[in-house]
Amino acid sequence: MSALRDRVYRFRLRGVNAYLVEDGADLVLVDAGTPWDRGRIVRGLAAAGFDASDVDRVLLTHYDLDHVGTLASLGLRESVPIHAAEPDASYLTGDANPPLTTHKGAFHRLAGVFLTPPTNPVESIEDGDESGGFVAYRTPGHTPGHTAFVHEELRTAFVGDMARESGGRLRPSPWHLTADTSANRASIRDFADRCPPVDVVAMGHGDPIEEYGYGALKRLADRV
Repeated sequence: MSALRDRVYRFRLRGVNAYLVEDGADLVLVDAGTPWDRGRIVRGLAAAGFDASDVDRVLLTHYDLDHVGTLASLGLRESVPIHAAEPDASYLTGDANPPLTTHKGAFHRLAGVFLTPPTNPVESIEDGDESGGFVAYRTPGHTPGHTAFVHEELRTAFVGDMARESGGRLRPSPWHLTADTSANRASIRDFADRCPPVDVVAMGHGDPIEEYGYGALKRLADRV
């Protein structure tokens, strides 16, 4: 695990990132890696002086195998809430099934055999909801319930898989991994319009863009 800035840490996992944020007195996990990333997360927490039992809440940008994989095995306290937007929240609990009518939904159904639903409470969030210093921004497209989280005090935006980094630039989530590419492009433009100025854009795939993240986000919105 490495520090992105004061109180913000990045887990480098199996082809994906997760993040840890010291939000005042609370410790917040943003996304949770693949089912095979438990050891990496536990070791990263320990390197920063923490344990999984220290985590106070989890924010999920979306339901995907590589973002929810350790939730059932990490060792979170039973009372720790997991915040996610619908319908992804219901996919996580098993109260709803991803649709077989889209390639993304079909992939979710296949990948579901590797996932164990968490026993922690899963709380649905809406656009504009606040969780400590975080504000939720609904950004559907990559998945129907995809959500970005912005911590204005820490000047960091966690954008999940709405966009990825490649060659130092932000690029939209590729079509073959995205439920609705048109909706994803619209979400990028909307988020760029509404997001407050930030230094860091932290995504699920690629290296977080530091110091000029807001400019990179605006340039992406102009291109899509």
